[in-house]
Order: sequence, then structure tokens, then C-alpha cells
Amino acid sequence: MVLEGKLFVANRMIDIKEIVYEEKGVRFSVELEHALVLLCRELDIPVPMWMAKNTHEFAAFHQTIFFSEQYTEKVRFDRFQIKLL
Repeated sequence: MVLEGKLFVANRMIDIKEIVYEEKGVRFSVELEHALVLLCRELDIPVPMWMAKNTHEFAAFHQTIFFSEQYTEKVRFDRFQIKLL
């Protein structure tokens, strides 16, 4: 799995990272969760709350957006977009 993450402030991309993660013998959702945690570590941001809208977006478009309201901590960006490559 190759997962790309982008951070945006006022519709301007401020950071982009890509990680490659593969774990054999686990469900896709578990692999995605582990890849998301690693991507957040790479970008030095907290892990967002995954909501039902994220599941629907990711299933339909292989990408989803997390907004600053989905974090329990204050973040330095407006939105975080992940995309399966």
C-alpha cells in the first residue's frame, strides 16, 4: 500500500509525504489504519478521528480529507488529505 498525505493551509499545500506500507495476512482496514498512523508520524501531526464520512469518501474515491475539527489537539493546518496511490 502506498499512501500519500498532504497538509493544506488556506488552500495552499504546505507539506506532502508518501509512505509504503505492507502487512501480510491482515484486513485492508487494519493495514490502512497502520499506514495512516505511520503517515501522521512522518508528517509530525496527531492522528485524526476517522468518521463515517471518511469511510464513504475513501471507499468511493480512494482518498479522504480530515479537517482541523477532527483533531483533539490544536493543529497548524486547515485540512489533511490522504490518497491511496
